[in-house]
Amino acid sequence: MFSPGQEEPSAPNKEPVKYGELVVLGYNGALPNGDRGRRKSRFALFKRPKANGVKPSTVHVISTPQASKAISCKGQHSISYTLSRNQTVVVEYTHDKDTDMFQVGRSTESPIDFVVTDTISGSQNNEEAQITQSTISRFACRIVCDRNEPYTARIFAAGFDSSKNIFLGEKAAKWKNPDGHMDGLTTNGVLVMHPRGGFTEESQPGVWREISVCGDVYTLRETRSAQQRGKLVESETNVLQDGSLIDLCGATLLWRTADGLFHTPTQKHIEALRQEINAARPQCPVGLNTLAFPSINRKEVVEEKQPWAYLSCGHVHGYHNWGHRSDTEANERECPMCRTVGPYVPLWLGCEAGFYVDAGPPTHAFTPCGHVCSEKSAKYWSQIPLPHGTHAFHAACPFCATQLVGEQNCIKLIFQGPVD
Repeated sequence: MFSPGQEEPSAPNKEPVKYGELVVLGYNGALPNGDRGRRKSRFALFKRPKANGVKPSTVHVISTPQASKAISCKGQHSISYTLSRNQTVVVEYTHDKDTDMFQVGRSTESPIDFVVTDTISGSQNNEEAQITQSTISRFACRIVCDRNEPYTARIFAAGFDSSKNIFLGEKAAKWKNPDGHMDGLTTNGVLVMHPRGGFTEESQPGVWREISVCGDVYTLRETRSAQQRGKLVESETNVLQDGSLIDLCGATLLWRTADGLFHTPTQKHIEALRQEINAARPQCPVGLNTLAFPSINRKEVVEEKQPWAYLSCGHVHGYHNWGHRSDTEANERECPMCRTVGPYVPLWLGCEAGFYVDAGPPTHAFTPCGHVCSEKSAKYWSQIPLPHGTHAFHAACPFCATQLVGEQNCIKLIFQGPVD
């Protein structure tokens, strides 16, 4: 799906090493207005032609703002921890030839490799929906990948700004660890969840944790931006695994390893599944007209032959205007096949291959949005609690970020084949 030529090639005629990809939850293969430059729904991390990683070196304890400024202006990367008006600890960082660093955040300044903005749930078609005030940090997090096998990727809260600095002001949560090194948390925090058992149909949700500026793992704060940090979880690390979720308070990213992607269906595979379903000529059991999932490129406009489904029972129909009941909600209808009352929505194929845990046929729809994918993928995402706001969690459709509802959060679809 991504040709290596889109990134910097490391040597002529030799494919660069891919560390992995970040996929933003809530988008079905692309941003609503199209992917542009560093702002897109999916970002591939390739080995850089030259290492750009950094590692901590000298620590300075400073009592005047001028001295602190002098150090941060040396052109080296540094992290400043302001303890009080007259005491700042500045940790200088030096070049690390063994790692590549990638930065993620809301800022469009040059240090940010992947620009991420707030995901508005279910607003694929609503380009007017504007976020009034973003909760995503301008320099939200950094991912550091080892340049040598096994190409381990680690995540850290906060990113270096255009002056190569990270500033933790007086109000930020910060502390000195028993071994003497300083650490801290960003305002709204960077949360990570590693699924238990990797990213497969057998996986179970892991526990959401918070990652510190230096990459340690903590239990969650009482609320997203509370001053008091959680407890250190010594048994866990900031190493990303296939299927790890990264929440930046406004957008959630899925990390897929290069190996994981190798075993994941591709866009071509999903297109073949679409054609296979359409070739079976599913019919509306009432109108007896043939239904067809629209092509992947036309995923915003409801088409005449588009399948619709009753999400309480799963019966698939063509669009029709009957079944309204005066005692039900506006979008609720009575299924003519089984008389079950429930939401009646158009079905959309889930096109973002990175969200699939297997290559099974698209047989299940998320409720209430109607995005369709394989059974195992639907069941996997139906059980994953995603952060919402400052302290809530709920399952959401990975293709549009709509909060899931219903007994199972998804439903098995019942197609009727042709009668001839």
